[in-house]
Amino acid sequence: MTVYCSTSPQPTPPPLPPIIDQIISFTTIVVLFITMVSLGCTMEVSKIKTHILKPKGVAIAAVAQFGVMPLTAFSLAKVLQLGPMEAVAVLICGCCPGGNVSNILALALKGDVNLSIVMTTSSTFLALGMMPLLLYLYCQGFSNLESAVPYAGITLALVMTLFPCGIGILINYYRPQYSKTITKIGLSLLLISMVGIGLLASVTRGRMNVMLTVLSPQLMATAALMPLIGYTFGYVLLYLFRLNGSGQRTIAMETGCQNIQLCSAILKVAFPPDVIGPLYLFPIVYIVFQVGEALLLIVLFWVHQFFKTPKKGRLD
Repeated sequence: MTVYCSTSPQPTPPPLPPIIDQIISFTTIVVLFITMVSLGCTMEVSKIKTHILKPKGVAIAAVAQFGVMPLTAFSLAKVLQLGPMEAVAVLICGCCPGGNVSNILALALKGDVNLSIVMTTSSTFLALGMMPLLLYLYCQGFSNLESAVPYAGITLALVMTLFPCGIGILINYYRPQYSKTITKIGLSLLLISMVGIGLLASVTRGRMNVMLTVLSPQLMATAALMPLIGYTFGYVLLYLFRLNGSGQRTIAMETGCQNIQLCSAILKVAFPPDVIGPLYLFPIVYIVFQVGEALLLIVLFWVHQFFKTPKKGRLD
């Protein structure tokens, strides 16, 4: 039996009405399923084979994804003195694999989209072992926190995500003409569901404390710094390994972008409502900063490209 630790002493928002809680849980699972199918639709077996034969970029990306982000989450939780369950929510977000939003961001930065897709694929499969392991290791740094994480539930959730991902791979292999449409639907549903779930949870009567909890200064600072640190360290790490410019930009996006829908599903489904409280909404705050900071970097990149001299008109 999993024993959950108590949260830090602070006002706890009243529980959601059962019907609202069930709607949010069902929506989270359905959207995660569709999102993972759309992620699978971006995966091409031939391109995966190409990068497997030359795995330097993927190997470095795996180190960046499961090295930089979990350590960043752990460090911020310590420095900002987050409560026990706040730390758990942040650690789960930091240990999640990459999401397919990074593929679009890599495209906007004229990065290596094929590498981005392979990295997302690799991190999704590696997360099956790496995510529970990293959560266990980092939870040792907090008192009484190692027993607060339902490792079996998280592992089961990760296994279940591989099934829709496999469906997407099959669709892309046998019916590639539908892949782009499914991918667009998946990304659209991801963004719409994040907004919808946040509004549904916050406007319910008596739920004003929900937003006060999720939008606390510590969690806001964490959500703002995590993706920024991921983008920065991802780029610097690849610069040190002398990867080309497009590869650096690609892995920078992959490092800072997390699978937010998976994170939300784990927090909402794997934890009892009275334990996790409104913290399953933290990924919504994170994705705002994740996308916002990425868009700022994209604007800076294009401004830089615009003012480059004609001799340097071509990207490396």
